Order: sequence, then C-alpha cells, then structure tokens
Amino acid sequence: MNPLIINGAYSVVCFLVTLKAIPSFMSLFVDANLFGRDMNKTSKEKVPEALGVICGAIFLITMFLFIPIPFVNQSKTLSELDFNHRDFIQFIGALLAICCMVFLGFADDVLNLKWRHKLTLPTMASLPLLMVYYTNIGNTIIIVPKPLRFAIGRELDLSLLYYVYMGMLAVFCTNAINILSGINGLEAGQSVVIAISIIIHNLLELDGVVAANHVFSLYFMLPFLGTTLALLYYNWYPSKVFVGDTFCYFAGMTFAVVGILGHFSKTMILFFIPQVLNFLYSVPQIFGFIPCPRHRLPRYDAELGKVNMSYAKFKPTEIKPLGSLFLNICETFGLVRVVRNTGEDGSYIECNNLTLVNFFLKFLGPMHERTLTVLLLLFQIFCTCIAFFIRYHISTFFYD
Repeated sequence: MNPLIINGAYSVVCFLVTLKAIPSFMSLFVDANLFGRDMNKTSKEKVPEALGVICGAIFLITMFLFIPIPFVNQSKTLSELDFNHRDFIQFIGALLAICCMVFLGFADDVLNLKWRHKLTLPTMASLPLLMVYYTNIGNTIIIVPKPLRFAIGRELDLSLLYYVYMGMLAVFCTNAINILSGINGLEAGQSVVIAISIIIHNLLELDGVVAANHVFSLYFMLPFLGTTLALLYYNWYPSKVFVGDTFCYFAGMTFAVVGILGHFSKTMILFFIPQVLNFLYSVPQIFGFIPCPRHRLPRYDAELGKVNMSYAKFKPTEIKPLGSLFLNICETFGLVRVVRNTGEDGSYIECNNLTLVNFFLKFLGPMHERTLTVLLLLFQIFCTCIAFFIRYHISTFFYD
C-alpha cells in the first residue's frame, strides 16, 4: 500500500487520539500548577497551559510508529529488505530536532525562561537538523536570480553562510508563531493555515523532479495537521486550554524541518508573510529599543466585552535613539499611536504594543476577541494566496 495513504490514516487516528487525550490531561496540568487565567475574559477560571506538549507527544509517537513504512520494500523477504539508509537518517534527524524542540519548549513553559533563552534553545535544537543536512545532502549552492546573473553568474556557493541561513530559519520559525499570539485560537489557527498551505504546495509538486522531497514533507505535515486541528478545537474561543510555548516551538521546528530537508525554504518563508510582518513591526520592542512589557496581549474592556489596543508606558529616558527614530517615522505614517504626557509623576510616553494584533485593532477599532482571531486568520489565508501567486507566477521572472 502507498505509504502516503497509510500516513493519511495515521493522521486521522492522530487527530482522534489528541481530541480524546487533551480533556483527559487538563486536570493534571492544573494540579501541577501549569495553568493560566484568560486576561480577556471577566471569568478568571484556571485554564490548563502548555497543552502543546500533548500534541507534540502524540505527533512523535505517530511518527515513531510510521518509521518502518516508507523505507522498506515489503515485496522482498525479511532477510532481503531493501533499506534506504540515506532517507532513514534524514527522517530520524528531523524527528530528533522536533523532539528536542518539544522538550525545550516544555522547559520554557515550566521554568518561564528569558527572551535570550528563546533564541538559544531553537539554535541548539536545530544542530541535529544541520548535521543531517551536512552529512546527507551538503549542497550549499543557490541559483542566482536572473537580474543578477550578469554580475554573479548562474550559481553561487554560500558554503558556511548557507548553514547560518538554515539555523536562522529554524530560530525564526520557532519564535515567529510565539510572538504572534495573545488571543484564543491564534497560535493553533495560524499553524493550521500554514500546514494546509504546505500540504497544497507539496501536492502540486508531486509530479515534479523533486517529488521525493515533497513526499517527505507530507509525511510530517499530515500528522501535524491532525494533532493541531484537535488542539484548535479546544483552543478556539472561549479557550478551554492554552497551547503554551511548547506548541509554538514544536510547530515552528516542524515547519523548519520540512522547509530545509524538503528543499523549499524560500517558499516556506512566503507562507510566513504575516509572521514576517509581525516580526518587523515588533523589532524595536524585541531588541529593547523601546521598552517591552512582559505581556503584549490586547486590553480587555469588560463594559463592551471587546478587546482594544494595549500600550507600553515608559519614561523618555528609557527609549533608545533607534526606538525614538522608529516611533517618529511610524507616527508620521500613522502606523503607531503615541501619547506623550507630563503628569505629576513626570513625563512619560505611551505607544501601542508593536504586534500585528494591536495593529489590526488600531485601524479597525475595538472588537470581539473571536472576530479578531477570524480576521487575523483570514489575513493569513490572503497572504497564502499571495505566496502561491509569487511562487508560481512572479518567480518565473527571476528563475528558470
């Protein structure tokens, strides 16, 4: 039987098992003090947190059970099995990187690590992935876009820089979903849209010369989609569970794995357009040019039952020169709301927290949390359509 059909059946089972497992573990997480309170609700009930570890565990178990199926030619006798060692090492290396990220993500949820650790952990977890690429593939040559070939040539060997790029891609993917968050269903929802986008891209390429790479990607994406859909069911408004940093790291590393080992990392970045925009908008706070509060989720208005922009409040002396330049430029173009006041406690500045969530609220006004999630996911889908247009139409002007 075709391994993809078996993988699809495994994915359905993965969805059903996750759907059953999450409510079974909810009380255990609360008893272990792994819970949070939804700041955008009037009710402050304990909501189990870090349930992404359940998804990660079920995904890994599913993939472990799937390991023998794609690599063995079952038409031969047991003593003559034709084993594809190269693909097997690639498969195991990918699982090792994801497994490391699930473990490190859960450590983050339990220990509440600092931001510098959030950059270090994905770097460490990506090392097995990079080693597998080095030993199994080792190709660091890129095709130069047509407009630049007169100066550089058709191909360019990036050597060590290519591994730096792949490591940075893994770090970006694992953190990009984590910083575009704060409302019910957003982390799991955007991961579902990205996963479906990757699956569609893989299916479109199954008749191409690199079909094997896209089959490899489907082996990971189908079970991932199954377990994430089950998590989204419980994380949708009103959320019964929180996904935690574990899920964000798990999802990001899974995307990085298929993008790197499936050889479509540039296309992968196109599927992350909202996350890239959110990252660029957040850079001044992430790197400390503008003071960044612990939480940047929207502010809940109990009277209206809606969410509104949240603000960072700081003294003029706390902002760096680059941060001040950024605020002045963005304020000029209406991209940031800045309030400058002189109160009894001295002068202070307020600006909306620099996230795509607050950006939507700035232009669209206060709205219900569920409506905001739907709009952001629709924007993710719209950006996916743009990504496919760029990949299959615009790219022909730059590549053969």
